[in-house]
Amino acid sequence: MPMSVKSIIVDDEPNNIENLQQIIKIWCPQIDVVATASNAGDAITAIKANQPDLLFLDIQMPGQSGFDVLRAFDKIDFEVIFITAYDKYGIQAIKFSALDYLLKPIDIAEFKLAIEKATKKISSRQQNHSIENLLEYIKAGQKETPKITLPTLTEIRYVKITDITRCEASNNYTTFYLQSGEQVLVCKTLKEFADILKPHHFVRTHQSHLVNVQFVKSYLKEDGGTLLLNDQTKVPISRQNRELVKDALGKTL
Repeated sequence: MPMSVKSIIVDDEPNNIENLQQIIKIWCPQIDVVATASNAGDAITAIKANQPDLLFLDIQMPGQSGFDVLRAFDKIDFEVIFITAYDKYGIQAIKFSALDYLLKPIDIAEFKLAIEKATKKISSRQQNHSIENLLEYIKAGQKETPKITLPTLTEIRYVKITDITRCEASNNYTTFYLQSGEQVLVCKTLKEFADILKPHHFVRTHQSHLVNVQFVKSYLKEDGGTLLLNDQTKVPISRQNRELVKDALGKTL
């Protein structure tokens, strides 16, 4: 029998709350909605009163945002699934922290997958450091170097993006190469990281390679184009990515 998960829904639109309650009732009856809230203040009160396992949280609300709700707690010991309309910066921050979000209108398959992942985390209850990383990213904005959340088979690593020299794909895994020489194998595809690292001076040189251009030493003309990095690593450039790489190097170096 699936474990019962105590949850709270936070959304400023009553219709959205009702819709989510219906989805939960039909597709995930193990989720027990113990309270709902339509603003940050009520949400904070409900969380303190009910101590939920899971929070469905809208980002954009009048007055205080969903992020403000999370900032009200010194310790986050519940899981969060963000339910939101498209918000470029908010979603960027969420992706950096390897957290789940669902866009409105909610896709049932994505919803069920998010619930499954949250339930697994709840069953091994611990402080939610990914939320802490998210709030640090939001607080810093573009002024400080953000950290990216890297889930491995044995742990969750939080790494400054300026410490990453390059990433290399291997099927559904990605190896992160750090400035220290350490390698971190992550259970996600390179495409997922290419999208969120692109604004931070990373360029896709090849189907299997993503490079931090801050660590590029030179552009070699051999083999149709190769990047030589500061640590003497050579990274191939595919024909279709050649102009993209040259453009990125010209703008950054």
